[in-house]
Amino acid sequence: MSSKSLPVFSLIDCNSFYASCERVFRPDLARVPIVVLSNNDGCVIARSYDAKPFVKMGEPYFQIKHKLKQHGIVPFSSNYALYGDMSERVMSQIESMVPVVEVYSIDEAFADLAGIANPESLGRQIRSQVLRCTGIPVGVGIAHTKTLAKLANHTSKRLQAATGGVVDICDPFKRDWVLRNTDVSEVWGVGRRMKIHLDALGIKTAMDLAKADPWMLRSKFSVVIEKTARELAGTHCLELEEPDPPKQEICCSRMFGKRLTELPPIKEAVAMYMMRASEKLRAQGSVCKKIRVSIRTGMFNPEEAKFANGVVVDLPYPTDDVRLLTKAAVDAVERVFRPGFKFSKAEVMLLNLCQPGQYTDDLFAVSQPAEATRIMAVLDQINGRWGRGTLRTASVPSNPDWGMRREMISQSFTTRIDELWTVHCK
Repeated sequence: MSSKSLPVFSLIDCNSFYASCERVFRPDLARVPIVVLSNNDGCVIARSYDAKPFVKMGEPYFQIKHKLKQHGIVPFSSNYALYGDMSERVMSQIESMVPVVEVYSIDEAFADLAGIANPESLGRQIRSQVLRCTGIPVGVGIAHTKTLAKLANHTSKRLQAATGGVVDICDPFKRDWVLRNTDVSEVWGVGRRMKIHLDALGIKTAMDLAKADPWMLRSKFSVVIEKTARELAGTHCLELEEPDPPKQEICCSRMFGKRLTELPPIKEAVAMYMMRASEKLRAQGSVCKKIRVSIRTGMFNPEEAKFANGVVVDLPYPTDDVRLLTKAAVDAVERVFRPGFKFSKAEVMLLNLCQPGQYTDDLFAVSQPAEATRIMAVLDQINGRWGRGTLRTASVPSNPDWGMRREMISQSFTTRIDELWTVHCK
């Protein structure tokens, strides 16, 4: 196959995405190291590049407060509304510049650049436009396979000063240099355990893996590692994936900001989680036939009594109506609640999902009223325009005292009209 007919993939990956989102509207933090914490300000889930030498992923916040202060590192509670909206803005910019895009995660996307005369030039245009229009810096890796594109992207960040954030390794000489100078642990799909096994076989670098016998790798490990080795050697094995089909189950599960011992606040929490789950249900155009509601205590404190319980509820008809779903869920809480325990978590699951018109029922079965469908459409339109929670069921409080602890959360600069960025002029 000639080089002109080979596929060309690009991976566009945001640099330290959560931290970059926090910096967009805080220029005073441009040179300040940042970490972002998990739900309830539990542990570190994201770090800016300049914070990585001092903080490990997963470190509990309460254990490293002194270290953060010592090194001038600013902690933030996770602001998923901001991150989700900034992700959509980044992806829309990428989609406007390339013919085919696979959104791989919240902060990275593969693009098909086949037929582009100068892929590296386009990569630099993408990087420039995304930064100009969103404020988010990205790295761009370009290669003939997705695995090599991922490796090129890693190199673009590792050697950003020399590469300008864009690396094209379609040229075999550049590809081989990257393979020789990359540890095998940095290869897409090679985790800590796999690295140990590969080390035992003398496979230390990405080049070693590319030259390894793929059939041996398949017999010893899996077809996934075999494909990884073939892709590193330049054999195209992975296509851009189609959008995911509708989910068959939807779950919303959260820890409370504090232990709950009374029934009413647990009902409020379940109502809020059902609101989130029903939004996801309607977003994929599905309806739900059953729900499962469960609650549990903390499972790790030896001084607290343990209890967990759940129940499955059949709905009167397949629905996406948050009012009906919430009533069924809140009623179910009364069946699983037991006094005398300190509850830490609740979960709602939507089960037996299908598309409207795809379920079979008898002639006289009740179906969701057309008015309910129209009301849900208006609800989603208003919340989509003015921010999640602008309209909600009456059982969902606006600011519950049991809510997730996020004491260091930034403003929702792009999703709440009352938290827009303001500039004060002297």
